[in-house]
Amino acid sequence: MATTTTPRHREGRQAAATGLTLFAGVMLFISGILDVFRGIMAIAEDDVYVSTPNYLFKFDLTSWGWINLVFGAIAVIVSFGLFTAQTWARVVGVGIAALLLIANFLSIPYYPVWSLTLIALYAFVIWALCVVRKDPLSD
Repeated sequence: MATTTTPRHREGRQAAATGLTLFAGVMLFISGILDVFRGIMAIAEDDVYVSTPNYLFKFDLTSWGWINLVFGAIAVIVSFGLFTAQTWARVVGVGIAALLLIANFLSIPYYPVWSLTLIALYAFVIWALCVVRKDPLSD
């Protein structure tokens, strides 16, 4: 038995999909900007970071800075693609959010509260981009 959807139902699903994509774009933009600033702070070797001498994933502070700066800049660029509802931006958005989530996990000992905050933001971005499905009847 085939199910049919009414035009009103399709419009509601499309509005929800658009809203979640916009939410993901805004969150990715904000978190990307925060990672860019975090990268600049690390490159400038600011005293904001905690010193952790025996950390397994120890990187030079400048290396962490460049990782955060480059990935944050990519996240900002991808967020503009999400604002225009590009399919490539959804795919790349999930990937870059996942990479930044991992990078922030690895940098928890250096800047714990900030890292956990950004992990939560990137998790919301991944959720919002993965939960949206394109309605095949809306084409």
